[in-house]
Amino acid sequence: MDLTIHQTFLPHDDADAALAFYRDTLGFEVRNEVAYQGMRWITVGPVNQPGTSIVLHPPAATPGITDEERRTIAEMMAKGTYAAINLATKDLDGTFERLEASGAEVVQEPTEQPYGVRDCAFRDPAGNLIRIQELR
Repeated sequence: MDLTIHQTFLPHDDADAALAFYRDTLGFEVRNEVAYQGMRWITVGPVNQPGTSIVLHPPAATPGITDEERRTIAEMMAKGTYAAINLATKDLDGTFERLEASGAEVVQEPTEQPYGVRDCAFRDPAGNLIRIQELR
């Protein structure tokens, strides 16, 4: 098989805040934006990786979930335990400094992990965990 990662999905609870974080803070390009019934789906991705995207989506629009499940998702998002993504960079310290200076919520400063990677962590405006690993 020849598979690639094309898209992954992260929830947002404020499309404008999500757009500002992923476009302005992380520097991703906006690839698509769709509005429907007062909700917005925003597709972003790294400029140099046109085949890999993140779709920022309103979790309330997910078909087939109950109102109770929507409440659970909202609670988990508020705690920052619902969704996560791992990114990578050659300059972890510089990336950390730029994100911290932007006001992004720091979860963990750059740290050498016991499992062999050096990384840091932030939360996006919806509470999603963003881990950034240093490429070696």
